[in-house]
Amino acid sequence: MGGRISEVLDTSVRLLRLLSLLQLRRDWSGAELARRLDVTTRTVRNDIERLRIRGYEVHSSTGVTGGYRLGAGSAMPPLLLDDEEAVAVGVGLAAAAAGSVSGIEESSLRALTKLEQSLPTRLRHRLDALRRATVSAVGAGPTVDAQTLATIAGACRDREQLRFDYEGRAGETSVRRVEPHRLVYTGRRWYLLAWDTDRQDWRTFRADRIQPRLPTGPRFPAREPPSDAASHVIRGVGSLAWKHQARIRLHAPVEVMAGRLSPEAGPLQPFDEHSCLLETGSDSLRDLVRYLTNLDVAFDVLDPPELRTLLRELAERYAAAAGGMGPLPHPPPS
Repeated sequence: MGGRISEVLDTSVRLLRLLSLLQLRRDWSGAELARRLDVTTRTVRNDIERLRIRGYEVHSSTGVTGGYRLGAGSAMPPLLLDDEEAVAVGVGLAAAAAGSVSGIEESSLRALTKLEQSLPTRLRHRLDALRRATVSAVGAGPTVDAQTLATIAGACRDREQLRFDYEGRAGETSVRRVEPHRLVYTGRRWYLLAWDTDRQDWRTFRADRIQPRLPTGPRFPAREPPSDAASHVIRGVGSLAWKHQARIRLHAPVEVMAGRLSPEAGPLQPFDEHSCLLETGSDSLRDLVRYLTNLDVAFDVLDPPELRTLLRELAERYAAAAGGMGPLPHPPPS
């Protein structure tokens, strides 16, 4: 009797693990699932059939690219989350209620309510404590339509070409065709890193300026991406996207400035033990002067020369304004 119970429990645990794997990504081969579950492919086939009997829609295909895929079904399957994942989802839903994706505030609150009702007491207390102790200091940025973001994310996941209308910095609109790779969130804005098929190069697009054209295009083979998608995007939006690109040596350690600068300021790297290099930019040199001045740290302008010229002109003007003219005379009595 005990052996039978143990066998049933083992099968139940394995089914939960199988369901968790099927939720993790879109397509799995039988050999991959068998390797992850440490069973035979025959056992995987039997377990897939058990899931179907329990109401889960699992699609299968044969051939070289054959495998298994969890279908949408008529009802959402249960989410299999460990303690850390459940708390992370809760915090994310709370942030989404006031975040940068438009149209999901109410649905995020509803989902958060359902999640909290299903959490054990120990996790509800952890989630509540974390939410109460957390305050966001991230500046507000433009919001992105939730459906647009979901379309982009789905194209990235399924490696499907994406065509969209894109509004440039000057307000001009163009039609772009890309192979989407990653969505990157910098704390203020969402960006898409994609291979532009017309320009034959990697490009970074602001997601709030994208209007997808549906349906999505054909699937494309995997392409070797930049080594670090986030760094690639930050470099693009922090300097290369601006009319005036600048290289600034900040007289403070990189650890100090990393805490002051947002990712969108641009790439930051050590210069020496006591200073760091910031690659940034702006469409206005005067705006760039104001930004650098507000950092409240000494700096040297390495590039561009035009920025050094403007700083000298402003320094002379400020020095004259603070010169020895003495106090202004009092106006004569009326």
